[in-house]
Amino acid sequence: MEQATENTQSWISLDWFEPSTFRNFDWENETLLYLIAAVPLLFILRWILGRRFNQKMPVAMPSQKVASSPLVLLRYIPHLLLFAVISLVIVALARPQKTNEKVEQWTEGIDIMLAVDISESMMIEDFRPNRLEAAKKVAREFIAGRFQDRIGMVIFSGDAYSLSPLTTDYDLLNEYIKDISFDLIENRGTAIGSALAVSTNRMRESESKSKVIILLSDGDNTAGNIDPITAAELAHAYDIKIYTIAIGRDGRVPFGKDFFGRVRYVENTLDETTLREIAKIGEGEFYRVSDNKALQQVFALIDQYEKAEIQETRYRDTTDFYDIYLTWAVVFFLAWMSLKSTFLSNVLQD
Repeated sequence: MEQATENTQSWISLDWFEPSTFRNFDWENETLLYLIAAVPLLFILRWILGRRFNQKMPVAMPSQKVASSPLVLLRYIPHLLLFAVISLVIVALARPQKTNEKVEQWTEGIDIMLAVDISESMMIEDFRPNRLEAAKKVAREFIAGRFQDRIGMVIFSGDAYSLSPLTTDYDLLNEYIKDISFDLIENRGTAIGSALAVSTNRMRESESKSKVIILLSDGDNTAGNIDPITAAELAHAYDIKIYTIAIGRDGRVPFGKDFFGRVRYVENTLDETTLREIAKIGEGEFYRVSDNKALQQVFALIDQYEKAEIQETRYRDTTDFYDIYLTWAVVFFLAWMSLKSTFLSNVLQD
């Protein structure tokens, strides 16, 4: 908007001589501006030589007739005009200009479905504050690092539910993630096969060259009517890559508090076999994480694996303003020429 205003601004405006205007310019030949400092020296040299070599005729006059008058200052006007002409020509030669650069970025994008376990065991507190909240946090961070990828989300416990279709509206997706809680699905259990099937169904019509499912769970498949291996093979048939993340530590882990406010511990085990096999069928990777930091590192690793190449086109629109200062130089030059042979340059010279 600022550029458009400057382009339509009249050359007569004194704003062209504002210090802020000069600071905002890009100069093609910036070093020429230093010559302006030499212009006064030329005038001083000219004055010295003129005083020394100009012919003078001595005239005797009474002292009362030689009273000074402010009008004698007018004789400097032609010199000031010539100084302005030379300075403005130097400014024009330095080529003041502004460049408006526009960058367009695009990528073919990747379709990614996040399948997150919200079963009761995700309330275990070996992650801070618990497994589900830790998963939600890294999911938001993962989304923040994407560019033009379509991302969707499936949640599952005893059943699987599509929380969000594939979308590039990351703000809306983050709102969905913020609202995830354990009571969104009533049926208890862990339906891994159903989660894969729902994710595949969301992606089966996708035309993206790269399709990915990231499955995060802390338990074995204990619910649903689809075998996880069968669901993984179905996803692979649609050229979908699958990353599986097993979350949680084995052994005694904190799980809420008892009636007296004391931390309650439960024994936790996780059979990795199914999740490993799913990742193998899906030509992805299996990860086992036991704390928040490891979970963040895994998502960061997947983020690097599944990056589409971002291409960009740059447009440079350069506008020159030297003609403004050249026009002013011509105006001052004509004014100097008109005054050069007048009384300002002759009678008042002495």
